[in-house]
Amino acid sequence: MSELIWLIPLLPLIGFIVNGLGRNAFSKGMIGALGSAVVLISFICSCILFSEVYQSRQAGQAGVIEQHLFDWISVGHLKISLSFLVDPLSAIMLLIVTGIGFLIHIYSIGYMHHDNGFGKFFAYLNLFIFFMLLLVLGSNYLVMFIGWEGVGLCSYLLIGFWYKNSSYANAAKKAFVMNRIGDLGFLLAVFLILGTFGSLEFSTVFAGAKNFAVGDIAVVSITILLFIAATGKSAQIPLFTWLPDAMAGPTPVSALIHAATMVTAGIYMIARSNVLFVLSPITLQLISIIAICTALLAAAIAITQNDIKKVLAYSTVSQLGYMFLGLGVGAFTGAFFHVLTHAFFKALLFLGAGSVIHGMSDEQDMRKMGGLKKAMPITYITMLIGTIAIAGIPPFSGFFSKDEILANAFAANPLLWGFGFLGALMTAFYMFRMLFMTFSGSFRGTDEQKHHLHESPKSMTIPLMVLAVLSVVGGAINLPAALGGNHWLENFLAPVFAEGKALIPATHHLEHSTEYMLMAVSVVGVLIMVGLAYNSYVKRQQMPAGDEAPRGFLANLSYHKFYVDELYDAVVVRPINWLSTFFGQVVDQRGIDGIVNGAGKATFDTGKVLRLLQNGNVGFYLLMMVIGVIAIFVYGFLSL
Repeated sequence: MSELIWLIPLLPLIGFIVNGLGRNAFSKGMIGALGSAVVLISFICSCILFSEVYQSRQAGQAGVIEQHLFDWISVGHLKISLSFLVDPLSAIMLLIVTGIGFLIHIYSIGYMHHDNGFGKFFAYLNLFIFFMLLLVLGSNYLVMFIGWEGVGLCSYLLIGFWYKNSSYANAAKKAFVMNRIGDLGFLLAVFLILGTFGSLEFSTVFAGAKNFAVGDIAVVSITILLFIAATGKSAQIPLFTWLPDAMAGPTPVSALIHAATMVTAGIYMIARSNVLFVLSPITLQLISIIAICTALLAAAIAITQNDIKKVLAYSTVSQLGYMFLGLGVGAFTGAFFHVLTHAFFKALLFLGAGSVIHGMSDEQDMRKMGGLKKAMPITYITMLIGTIAIAGIPPFSGFFSKDEILANAFAANPLLWGFGFLGALMTAFYMFRMLFMTFSGSFRGTDEQKHHLHESPKSMTIPLMVLAVLSVVGGAINLPAALGGNHWLENFLAPVFAEGKALIPATHHLEHSTEYMLMAVSVVGVLIMVGLAYNSYVKRQQMPAGDEAPRGFLANLSYHKFYVDELYDAVVVRPINWLSTFFGQVVDQRGIDGIVNGAGKATFDTGKVLRLLQNGNVGFYLLMMVIGVIAIFVYGFLSL
């Protein structure tokens, strides 16, 4: 199978081409089957490949498989190839992208069945899978950058899928522009890496990095630029506001791109580049600060949101903050562990929200829901599992991955743990608030909505059930020693992070008693938050105020998302629009166009006058000739 790695990204690309060309000719059934089948085959190939890597690791080897396709750029000593790298890190990412991608394709068959753009939607999904696989498989920064740009393009296409709605089109443009800001950082980092190491191949760059001192300015510059790229793709401060607006796209898009895959690309890139980052402690400190600020800010906003997808969107931003916190404190395995478990429960939650929206005739306001668990029992149970998992209640998967990050944060700096614990408390509250407002109490929608209320078809509920199972058992792959585990994931990924650990050996270690205490505090705090949410939204049946209702100072800040969009609009958007208008109307039209058009007009007017000399009158011509002769004589006389 190692010789056929290229098949894994090629199959979704074929699906994109075939479905794209035949979107108006093929039936919806054929389009859905083809689009899902190519991803399923890629998943099967990824499973076989993962098995080979696993067997290699069991034998005590690194589990690295490389495939060189062809030399892409060859100029002098510079050689850049299109080649693929499969190791423990990319092998797991392949399973996430293709496995969850397949489930979301199946889900989309039911969710998008009545949409006129069904064929185009599946073509875009296949194209996204292709670029995401290219990003994961690339053995050098240039191939990764191509995939990085490709998923950005697909994100734009899918967010703005219903582009006839101007607000959806604006959300797509916002995502595109904010990602381009981050991508500039990646591009500059690529040039700097090439100039510093003479190559873009991971193996060459990481081997060469060992010769640099900790804090070297070149390495610091490279890592800061790469982190800027990650803040755009993975929605961290200050480039996070595009992701909540990206919920304008169809719900399967939110589950695939903005929960399970694309937004974790920044974490994958930093984890892959761990050797460079451990040589730049200042960058890791910066990552920790930005991460914890993002996690808290997004959680604080999610507490007062009433759109079910917006709650999950800000939850995603917050959870990404936890992943970056893990990276910042050097817990690369913990960060990737949370990438894995988050892919399970967040994809589940988004697809569950889509099921609710589908049953509620496209209603997304939780204030108009309530009492849905009787009409939608499968959706309710699966979303309950996802909510428990993200809240961090044992033994569900989210508890183990989030606890590992918080434990490492505590070992690095107890203050980071304190802020992370506060974010975990808010997470538990706003997620159960969402669950209770949606499924508990009495129905608050219209009679027509109540009449059409129904459970989603099997094509939508089966993926929910599969993801629910994974959300329950997913944490078992990296149980800590304190709970009798053997850190399977950490041992499996050891070769990927070995060089980084060799450069800066781990200095943080917690006693089991400390770990038990941190776990207990976390669980008790989360359960208290669940109780508060239950008391407010089930027992007392409190409902959020209307959009225009007065709120307290903090509640108002949270409800209006701390006015970050308004700040960006005042500081960035309006000044740029004003400058664009000034240069367009004043500099361009009145200045440049005035000069060019003025010269043309002067020439035209001069010709208009001079043409009067050519009137066809012979007498006039003789007169002018005599005047000319006299003028010559006068000039000659004056020149003596």
